[in-house]
Amino acid sequence: MVSVAEFPTLRRYIMARTGDTELSILLMAMTLACKATARACNKAGIADLFGLAGHVNASGDDQKKLDVLANDMFIDALVNSGTCAVLVSEENEEPLFVPKEKAGRFIVAFDPLDGSSNIDCNISTGTIFAIYDRKTSADGPATMEDVLRTGHDIKVAGYCMYGAATELVITFQSHGVHRFTLDPSLGEFVHTTAHVKFPEDGGKTIYSCNEGHSKDWDPAMQAIVRKWKQGAKPYSARYVGSMVSDVHRTILYGGVYLYPADKKKPNGKLRIMYEGFPMAMIVEAAGGAASCGIFGGKIQRILDIMPARIHETCPVIMGCKRDVDAVIEEYRLQGLPGA
Repeated sequence: MVSVAEFPTLRRYIMARTGDTELSILLMAMTLACKATARACNKAGIADLFGLAGHVNASGDDQKKLDVLANDMFIDALVNSGTCAVLVSEENEEPLFVPKEKAGRFIVAFDPLDGSSNIDCNISTGTIFAIYDRKTSADGPATMEDVLRTGHDIKVAGYCMYGAATELVITFQSHGVHRFTLDPSLGEFVHTTAHVKFPEDGGKTIYSCNEGHSKDWDPAMQAIVRKWKQGAKPYSARYVGSMVSDVHRTILYGGVYLYPADKKKPNGKLRIMYEGFPMAMIVEAAGGAASCGIFGGKIQRILDIMPARIHETCPVIMGCKRDVDAVIEEYRLQGLPGA
């Protein structure tokens, strides 16, 4: 196990772990944008950054002022790092193909400010990202073949949570999940937890979802939540409404996070490339499970999906294996098509 003393800062951890200078530069640019976003969130009230920007993003959601600012900061940092070929952001309708003179070899998909509907009431928000190596030759321009891929191709996934403390959680393909906390006095992320794991027994009996939509869920989802609430040891409900916050708590305490499909959104609401994929990779690397339930006519693991569009959505069921397995079993018990 890697000790905190061996890698006390994120910078040292990345340099020692990757052995890849270009990837290290990219991750330093990413963490710089995270620090800038944390600062903007902390000063939002003072700097008049609350409220709507007057636009909608690529997913049709109203953009907040901080959405726009965070997106600009991430794009500026990543483009000028010289390491990226394509950027996919929730806030942009189309992928951003980096000009040749600044292009590198990585594809980055990101949600610059997850949970932005909570900004004005000072509830935790976050950033989610996934990093891929490009597939096509570096001799020519990047293409959509580099962008539209399964989650198994992700090289690095992470999220940064802006709350009482600013925390960065990151995983490489084979290095486990690591947790860093920003020390404002140093301006550095300090390594606080190595090899983050779900509690072995599944942890606390907690389900996290927007139960206001439950009347529009499918029968299996309605049934499993009802069982959890009415069991001999009833589950507790905990829901922030920011995916980063809810999944972070789920990883540390146990339980399950749900954003299922419903009658209004039969393909779910959360975006595959920059919400479903990176969070699924982190959850699985921490010993959990991540499923869509029934999606595309069958039960699917999130990381197996091949997106056809950059803003494609999917249902999300992720958390400890105990609870995710219970959801999948409920689909089978209900005999729904695809189960």
